[in-house]
Amino acid sequence: MHEAITRMLAKYEPKSVDDSVRALREIIQEVALLGLWRAKFFEHAAFYGGTALRILYGLDRFSEDLDFSLLKPAPDFDLKRFTSSLEEELLAFGFNVRVEMVDKAVESAVQSAFLKANTRNELLVIEAGEEIAGRISAGRMLKVKLEVDTDPPPGFATGTRYLLNPIPFAVRSYSLPDLFAGKMHAILFRRWKNRVKGRDWYDLVWYAANHPHLHLTHLEQRMRQTGHWSGSQQLSSTAFTDLLHEAIDRLDVDQARRDVAPFVKDQKMLAIWSHDFFRDVAGRIRISKTPPPSPVGWDRQP
Repeated sequence: MHEAITRMLAKYEPKSVDDSVRALREIIQEVALLGLWRAKFFEHAAFYGGTALRILYGLDRFSEDLDFSLLKPAPDFDLKRFTSSLEEELLAFGFNVRVEMVDKAVESAVQSAFLKANTRNELLVIEAGEEIAGRISAGRMLKVKLEVDTDPPPGFATGTRYLLNPIPFAVRSYSLPDLFAGKMHAILFRRWKNRVKGRDWYDLVWYAANHPHLHLTHLEQRMRQTGHWSGSQQLSSTAFTDLLHEAIDRLDVDQARRDVAPFVKDQKMLAIWSHDFFRDVAGRIRISKTPPPSPVGWDRQP
């Protein structure tokens, strides 16, 4: 096993099949980010979403996908330009991963690909042991979805965050107030048929506890892009609060708890969840149309 992968694996101390698969997935995610950096992907795009929160900001739940946004709309952007760099980087660290583009059935601004690998084989790469690997079916595939929004709404800030493993490298990321705006858009308007995305509500609690500043203007831009806000009137703090309380009232708390449970180590953290709890959490959000000053070296997109 590559020395850098040994270092990365040491922080997990996996004791079960699930622990080992999660560790494998997260290591592959971070090596993939390194491959994108080498290919100069972050000159065009920024990292956002739940995995960005986990890797860059310390969110304490597991996350499956790698989500990115271009810095400005570019309909001619082609994610396929970066697939060979991803495969080469992963192979350099011992992982036999192929990248498959997703053919879109419906036209959209989001380009998608999957990183795919044989779970049992890659567990052996990280020396999980025959006892663990043998409990995985021979054909089971580990998949990491990679998505790029090629038509981002305006008004967000990005900057550089540094990772030290597997080697030191840089990742361009959304600022936390703008990440929070994206999360609130998902909570208010994302529909999963009859499913509740409990992970969104878990992230809301994390934001309120750790980084409660919400950039309302960027949320408004997202709402305008999706048709959830229109006209000349700006989104006010009162209107946002009303929308959030309506979402809380609609929330099936038990279903949300079941959705997020596989992604959280300490299930006791979910016991407190209730409508009253989320109303209290909502009251802790610090709403601002002008976000707090970004750190030196961070850029706000027009």
